[in-house]
Amino acid sequence: MNWKTFGAGLGAGFAAGFVLWRALDQKSEASPEKVLNHVKSLLKTDGRIQGSWILMKPEMYEKYDLPYKVYRGGITKNTNGRQESFEFIADAKTAGIIELIAR
Repeated sequence: MNWKTFGAGLGAGFAAGFVLWRALDQKSEASPEKVLNHVKSLLKTDGRIQGSWILMKPEMYEKYDLPYKVYRGGITKNTNGRQESFEFIADAKTAGIIELIAR
């Protein structure tokens, strides 16, 4: 076996793996639909969801001097015969709610 060829192949494999890993890591955003479904599942525990919306393009948001890539959206739900509206800001990577505003 030629060790130079083996070493070159091994190096090329590691380089390709690293490039692929970086590309996939940067694309690890949750889809807007996944974020909306997550927020809806959190808010429907004590009421029925009547309507919802989400902006499809993420934007940058800063809270407590920490930058986040976020999705903005809203939920309308019925709780005990009363209609409530909320706007939310959710992390684009984790789908976690950063801010929830009652309207």
